[in-house]
Amino acid sequence: MTSAVEVREVHKRFPGGVHALRGLSLTLHQGEIYGLLGPNGAGKSTLIRAIAGLLAPDAGSVTVLGQAMPDKAILARVGYMTQASALYTDLTIWQNVAFFAGLMGCHDRAAIAEAIAFVDLSDRAHSRVSTLSGGMRQRVSLAVALAHHPTLILLDEPTVGVDPQLRAQFWQHFRQLTARGVTLLVSSHVMDEAERCDRLGFVRDGQIIAEGTAESLRAQAGTATVEEAFLYFAAQKGAATHDR
Repeated sequence: MTSAVEVREVHKRFPGGVHALRGLSLTLHQGEIYGLLGPNGAGKSTLIRAIAGLLAPDAGSVTVLGQAMPDKAILARVGYMTQASALYTDLTIWQNVAFFAGLMGCHDRAAIAEAIAFVDLSDRAHSRVSTLSGGMRQRVSLAVALAHHPTLILLDEPTVGVDPQLRAQFWQHFRQLTARGVTLLVSSHVMDEAERCDRLGFVRDGQIIAEGTAESLRAQAGTATVEEAFLYFAAQKGAATHDR
């Protein structure tokens, strides 16, 4: 399979002795949905930022769409939805989506309107973001990530605060994107979302502790659910670390 992302033995430390990524490696295949599953502080957001080129690893390498990161030129082909809203609250929905799309070289009004329509906010397109609920702001952030038609989309907790019906619509659209060859990396704590991914990477303490389809991970762990499988592999990793 063609690789969209290659992460090799990446380490990242922050002040205060925080070792956020500890030799983490993974490969994303073109046209798949890869889910990162792990607790807060596991390193998921740090990994996504490294893939987006927003921070440089202390060691190891990140390659996106054939280019070593960080690389400004590749950013126009990447969509990134942050966990915390990065919207301008004094601007309207339309102005926010148009502004961020423009930064990526997209000035197509039809593409902007399409992204806003997808998140079901066409009737609020000219409302200021400051007037929106938290869930609506999450939908605007997703529209920002999609408007410039990226090849790789990085989604950090994309459905937090989104109602179940809209969450299902999001995933239907994600599948339509992968059918066109778009690659998605999704971090999530929602177990039914894990089941929707083509492959999963369980993340703990800055490392991938298990990887595979939801079905294969459940089978390896001998569990009925993905959540139980994660706990199994986390316990295995903890025991291995203790033995060293």
